[in-house]
Amino acid sequence: MPRPAHIPIFNLFGETTAFPDVVHCEAVLDRAGLHGWVISPHRHTQMAQVFQISSGVAQVTLDGVERQLEPGQYLYIPPQIVHGFAFSRGTEGTVLSIPSPVVARLGPKTPALSAWLRASQHGALSEDAGVLLTSVVQAYAGNGNFRAQRLVSLTHALLAALADESTAETPSPKDPNRQMQQLDALITGHLAEGWSARDYASALHVTTGHLNRVVRGAAGMSLTAYLETAVMTEACRLIAFTRLPVAEVGYRLGYADPPYFSRRFRLRMGETPSAYRARVSGERAAE
Repeated sequence: MPRPAHIPIFNLFGETTAFPDVVHCEAVLDRAGLHGWVISPHRHTQMAQVFQISSGVAQVTLDGVERQLEPGQYLYIPPQIVHGFAFSRGTEGTVLSIPSPVVARLGPKTPALSAWLRASQHGALSEDAGVLLTSVVQAYAGNGNFRAQRLVSLTHALLAALADESTAETPSPKDPNRQMQQLDALITGHLAEGWSARDYASALHVTTGHLNRVVRGAAGMSLTAYLETAVMTEACRLIAFTRLPVAEVGYRLGYADPPYFSRRFRLRMGETPSAYRARVSGERAAE
């Protein structure tokens, strides 16, 4: 099957129309069954999802990394992550799709919660979280003057419960603060424009030195390294999941000089873009 010219972006898989509800619930079989139990790699720019499996198994690809989703487990996927699934036939479970504005309203914000919401999460679904997920599904199927408010409130309670349980034994990160959230949003919006560290600092109305200290505290690396990591992560996605020429990938990410892009990619990833594409394509073909 040929790779697309770009990574498909959907509201719900296979749909590009407006998001159908304030929060969307559906059974795994309602959508996966329509696609032969295989959901090809795609991403959502303005939507997070929670998957829960009650029976069957799902092989999941998250930005090219494989993992398995088993009965009694959940998977949280934030926006922008390229993901795909291969479900065993007849798999049962629930898919909860949450628009980014709904996720963003979950508060009050803390560094630990912000960090949790920005990354993919995978773990056992506790009894308490399972009850909340069931309540979300029931509210979605119901009606009433305040159905939307109930859906949002229950979804927030579910996300908070999942985050609380998965971080209960993990020290809270010291750092991810509002400026990091704003920086990540700017990176997403200006990834293809070749912005420099100074551009991002200017957009946040801080000095480059201040932003560098914030990033170093939050991510353990310099601002320049953090920005290049974001660019190269997107480059890996485009090289692995599209048929775009390597030079075009570089152009899309702000590199006007293809050889320079290839050198930076090799320095960061340990192999050339062409070698990376060949290796990832071979691994995927062998699966």
